[in-house]
Amino acid sequence: MRTAPWWILLSSMSAPVLLVAGWSVSAELQGPGYDPATTTISVLAADGAGGYWVMTSALVALGFCHVVTACGLRLAAPFGRAALAGGGLSAILLAFFPAPLSGGSFSHGVVVAVGFSLLAVWPVLAMRRRAPRTRGGPGAVALAAPLRREAEPPPAGTPPWGLRPWPSVGATVFIWLGGAWFLLALFVLDTAGAAERVITFAQSFWPLIVVVSCARWDGGDGRTV
Repeated sequence: MRTAPWWILLSSMSAPVLLVAGWSVSAELQGPGYDPATTTISVLAADGAGGYWVMTSALVALGFCHVVTACGLRLAAPFGRAALAGGGLSAILLAFFPAPLSGGSFSHGVVVAVGFSLLAVWPVLAMRRRAPRTRGGPGAVALAAPLRREAEPPPAGTPPWGLRPWPSVGATVFIWLGGAWFLLALFVLDTAGAAERVITFAQSFWPLIVVVSCARWDGGDGRTV
């Protein structure tokens, strides 16, 4: 049976939605002077910005979603779950270390760098080379029928797709390349806003891919404890 806590599906689905809704509404509140292609998301959450409370609330909610997902993603390796939760906590901490409307902030930069790094490495830290044992319990229930389909069972010992080595390494490499693109866009291309949106969306969307793959997983070799 394909099982997973239903609430991590909700939290992982909410994360990218909250992020996109947050920067979209905040940009509207900021006014026509804000250019999403060249200006970073941090400006939307800067103290005194027009959409400060909207973007800040979205970041806090995003962080909470990552923490909830990490708590329930029991099929992932522990270090990966810890990194995902740490990335979520970093997003929450941004409410206490907002960027200034102009200039830089060392504390804000440190929180952003730590959060980015944790969310970049969590796919690799969470991966499984062999099928994990599953644990039954009241929180582990079969997901709704739309997530199910008849398919050939994977080979014995195969972990969920989102936790396998190649997808996990690929996700981490993509995120780090996105980070390099952001630095290039920030200092050379003047398209930091566009680069940041792509990479932060990717970071918020990958947990959903992992959760769905875990929900569709049939247990690999079928062992339960």
